[in-house]
Formats: sequence, C-alpha cells, structure tokens
Amino acid sequence: MSTAHEHPLDRANPLAAIEAAAAAVRNWGRWRDEDVLGTLNFIDDAKRAEAAGLIRRGTSFSLAQSFDGDGPQNGWRRRTNPVHTMLDTGADAALGNQGFPHGLGGADDVVSMPLQASTQWDGLGHIFDRGLAWNGRPAETVVTSEGDLVTGIEHTKDSFVSRGVLLDVGALLGASLGTPGELPDGYAITPDDLDATIAAQGPSAAVGRGDLLLVRTGRLARARREGWKDYAGGPSAGLSFTTAGWLHSREVAGVATDTWGFEVRPNEFDDAFQPLHQIAIPNMGLSIGELWDLDALAGDCSRDGRFDFFLVAAPIPFTGAVGAPVNPIAIK
Repeated sequence: MSTAHEHPLDRANPLAAIEAAAAAVRNWGRWRDEDVLGTLNFIDDAKRAEAAGLIRRGTSFSLAQSFDGDGPQNGWRRRTNPVHTMLDTGADAALGNQGFPHGLGGADDVVSMPLQASTQWDGLGHIFDRGLAWNGRPAETVVTSEGDLVTGIEHTKDSFVSRGVLLDVGALLGASLGTPGELPDGYAITPDDLDATIAAQGPSAAVGRGDLLLVRTGRLARARREGWKDYAGGPSAGLSFTTAGWLHSREVAGVATDTWGFEVRPNEFDDAFQPLHQIAIPNMGLSIGELWDLDALAGDCSRDGRFDFFLVAAPIPFTGAVGAPVNPIAIK
C-alpha cells in the first residue's frame, strides 16, 4: 500500500502539476493530426482476436447500472435521472383507440436523460485543458451548440472491443484500511496500489497495450447498502493524479471505475477540480468510463482466479455527443 510521501504532490500548486503531467503524457499527433479515437487506436484486429480467445465458459456479465428514475443523480450541473414516459400502453390497445386493424395493439415509449446519468463513457470532447481539446484543437471549434463536431462519441461505436482486466483494489486493500471489501472515501489509488493488486491477483491481471482497464473501489456496493446519498458527486475513493504516467506507459485503451468521477474525491489539490480528467482526456486521449457495476464480475473473478475477459462496451452512437450510455458485457 502506498503512502503519500512516495508520490509527492505540491497540493498548493495544481497548475504546475497539471502542466508537467500534461507534457509528460501528451499524445497529440501520435496517430495523425485528424485523429478522433485517441488511445482506442491501441486496439487493433489482433488485440480483438486475442481478447476473443479469453472466452472459455461463455458466462456473461452486464456491467451497467440501471437506467431509471431511482438512480444516483441529484441535479448537479443539471444532471438528473432518466425520465421514462409511455406513449402508447396496453390500455390504449384494449380501448381500441390506436387505429390499428385486425386487433393489433402495441406499446411505445420515450426516455429523456442526460447522456451521463448512469453507466457511460466520457467522450474525447467532454473535457478541455486550458482551452484545448484532444489533439491540440481549439475547444471552441470542436464542441459548439450543435454538439461535438470533431470527436463525437459516434466515432467510437465499434472501438470498445478488447481484453478487459479487472483490478479489485477495494478487495485487496479494504480490510487493512478498516473498510473490508471497499476503499474509504478520499482514498487516492496510486501506481503502487495498482501494481500491488496486479501482483496479488496474478498473471491474468497484467495490464498492457490495448487493454480496457476496470478498477473496482467498492463505492457502488456501499451506495447500494446505505443508499445513494452523495454517491454522484460526493467524496469517494478513486485514481490518484499520480496514475497518469502509469496509464500512459501501459498504453491502456480505456479505463472505467465503479464511481461517479473516476478519480479520487475530494481531489488531491487545494484548489482543483478533476485534474486527472484534465490530463487524461484532452492530452492523453484516454476514454474514461464511470458508474460501472463491477461487483458481480469481481466475485466471479475472485472465485475462478481469472481477472481478464472479453469485453464489449460500445456506447450508443449519438451523433455529436460528448459522452454516451453503455451496457458493457464481460464474457469469461
């Protein structure tokens, strides 16, 4: 387990830390000036074929939370839970007022929701760094009132298919921190913690080029036990700012957690908001997943000792969206 002095941060100077980290992990121009995929470029046909070979039992796990009015959103920045409305119902059919012939009836419905209300991917147009979007583009030319005109989530609709790896940091460290099975709020997961989890879980937990990395903190399990409260936006364990270089050096294609914000909350600087997002998305081109349900998968991985699997996690390709819902499926 890491201690603070092993990964020192000047907590009073976030701008300097952000500038240094951005320069160290920046992938601008790595794949070409017109690139819209970022680190998803690490996933190629060979990687997908390798991932498909991980299927042995055929057991599948949905990693999505529910999309309904009882979700965790509390209105922060106008994010609300989905609103589901019926347009046609069985009552309409029974009353014969739908206008269909020969006894045909039907039901239809509509959903209104923020695209990041539940399990989702952050797109590359979601976060900017000092006015610049992914690949160094001016933010105002990328995302306008008409949406993300350059890196909209639709470009990734067939990209999120790869080897998935689960690192259950909550299970490994929770007991020693007084919270068995989960991490306490505000715990910053460091590179040492990730490496320790890989070592404890064994060879199947090795993380490398093109992998989709899933990090379980246990925060969702506690929210289900105690109620949502401030799960969406409040204090939580999460990745430390210091993991930027670790993620970059391993060339992961994407990373997702069971938390609302992916990185530790409160953040590690005196005056900053989501600084790891500021590094990962616009500079590294790294796709970030949030609000994933990793509990059932984690239990199965623990039982069979295998922490890698075939993962399909395609977002709904809303044109011009800066994030989108997803129902990730892990197959073992």
